[in-house]
Amino acid sequence: MASIFQRVGAVASLSSNASFDTKKLHLSSRRSLSERKASFVVIRSDAAKMNTGLKKIGGRADQLVTNAVATKPDTSAASTASKPGHELLLFEALREGLEEEMERDQNVCIMGEDVGHYGGSYKVSKGLAPKYGDLRVLDTPIAENAFTGMGIGAAMTGLRPVIEGMNMGFLLLAFNQISNNCGMLHYTSGGQFKIPVVIRGPGGVGRQLGAEHSQRLESYFQSIPGIQMVACSTPYNAKGLMKAAIRSDNPVILFEHVLLYNLKETIPDEEYVLNLEEAEMVRPGEHVTILTYSRMRYHVMQAAKTLVNKGFDPEVIDIRSLKPFDLHTIGNSIKKTHRVIIVEECMRTGGIGASLTAAINENFQDYLDAPIVCLSSQDVPTPYAGTLEEWTVVQPPQIVAAVEQLCR
Repeated sequence: MASIFQRVGAVASLSSNASFDTKKLHLSSRRSLSERKASFVVIRSDAAKMNTGLKKIGGRADQLVTNAVATKPDTSAASTASKPGHELLLFEALREGLEEEMERDQNVCIMGEDVGHYGGSYKVSKGLAPKYGDLRVLDTPIAENAFTGMGIGAAMTGLRPVIEGMNMGFLLLAFNQISNNCGMLHYTSGGQFKIPVVIRGPGGVGRQLGAEHSQRLESYFQSIPGIQMVACSTPYNAKGLMKAAIRSDNPVILFEHVLLYNLKETIPDEEYVLNLEEAEMVRPGEHVTILTYSRMRYHVMQAAKTLVNKGFDPEVIDIRSLKPFDLHTIGNSIKKTHRVIIVEECMRTGGIGASLTAAINENFQDYLDAPIVCLSSQDVPTPYAGTLEEWTVVQPPQIVAAVEQLCR
């Protein structure tokens, strides 16, 4: 194994916040069990703005205060619509980004359970083992703590490992390596080592996968010093974030949602790399800022259609960077709308929404005309029964009800 490891260098560390928030609203829509039983469906990730019959909301929502945070140009995926491109599913976009980086830099390698000739549990690494060999696409035993530690050690010597957890819940078995080594070694070595490692894999509430395979671990990892966290939600940002994470000298955890792998989008033919610390403006609006990420982006956009028909104009932001938050984009939006709703699939207690609530209150409290509303998953293990599973996660009717209550 010694032949895999080389070099030494130096890097940076990151930080985060924490808190909690309000309101619980009733759920009124439900799909049939037969519909839920279907494995994956191909969904479009397009999110065009709808602006028919908008009503004016009270307070200061019509005034834009520009001091403290400057206006930043929109860099969302929508800006690529006119460029030549090709259509990919999200898992294929992840694979394309991974393959491009392996071609560009021979220090990039993959390790994890079934990532080699099987191609990964969701086929993100399919076809890479025959092309790059068994040392760069390394199948490991079922020993998460061991191969995560091996990947961190490889990063210390100059490689850029991409560690797949097969399921993010399994990475709890590697929590010691991620917290005590991955996030801290740059600091505890006095800057002698950098840890350019990417830890990625599927997570989130699936379709009746049971409690142990339906975990949202963002809240577990956000308090670890030195760790950066991002969540992809479209094929476009999945590829761009994968490439950026691999090139980063910080340890990055890339969260992928198990229900988004078959989401389809046209992405540019030309190479692009996204900013790991930048949110995406999904839908500009005037009345309320809705902050979300991952799968909940689509629940929010579904709710936005109903809200527009009711006369509301929500601004939707996919925060993407879970640590650190893009307070530049978030702050500009709050200074315009003066109202905030956070929609997440993470747990309510100590989740991403709680940290985001704290950050907004600390930085933009003077611009708020109403308390922040945080819609999160219930603090319970995810049930196996489909109808109960759906009740634990925020649904579009709850988002619509929250906006109506906040803006009345």
